[in-house]
Amino acid sequence: MTAILTGNNITKTYQDGKTTTNVLNHLDISINSGERIAIVGTSGSGKSTLLHILGGLDVPTSGEVWLHGQRINDLNETQRGELRNQHLGFIYQFHHLLAEFTAIENVAMPLLMRKAVPIAAARQQSIELLEKVGLGHRLTHRPGELSGGERQRVAIARALVTKPSLILADEPTGNLDYANAQAVFEILSELQKDFNTALLMVTHDRQLAQLADKQLALQNGTWVA
Repeated sequence: MTAILTGNNITKTYQDGKTTTNVLNHLDISINSGERIAIVGTSGSGKSTLLHILGGLDVPTSGEVWLHGQRINDLNETQRGELRNQHLGFIYQFHHLLAEFTAIENVAMPLLMRKAVPIAAARQQSIELLEKVGLGHRLTHRPGELSGGERQRVAIARALVTKPSLILADEPTGNLDYANAQAVFEILSELQKDFNTALLMVTHDRQLAQLADKQLALQNGTWVA
């Protein structure tokens, strides 16, 4: 299988005066096309930091990250942003929707960052995805008019609208009750298969993690068996 994203010997340290904190310690990881991987760990284990580094939102202190054959470490912030928009979709625990925009406008945003995509086409693709996540009746609602589960469904649609090869999800159901969490993850799983998109999610929910193809456990910045 072809690796979409690879992390080699990733280390992350923070310096505060004379104090050095090791957050990630020499981690290797590889995500293949269509694969679904869950990284589990308690708060402070380093899992969100790792996800940010793999997604080009942060850089490692040492080690390499490769996305579709490009070494992210060599790119500046603008170049990393373009690569993210081309290949990656992001889902966050607190959805990060823009409060003043409708569901359609929030979903269309990643497409509108691409110069070649007409507004009408971006709008139509957004409507189709919102209908797929069961929000065809909420197209013009703003985030404040939606429930927590509905907001997370909008976030899923936004992550998929560019047809990314990999979705990075940081506690995608962490802010939801059990019933909503299950419903949201089922929608995410179904669309992930439809789009043949790989999924890398970090979670503290071991029940959710068991639904992945593979689980990786992170403790104090180190993989554990």
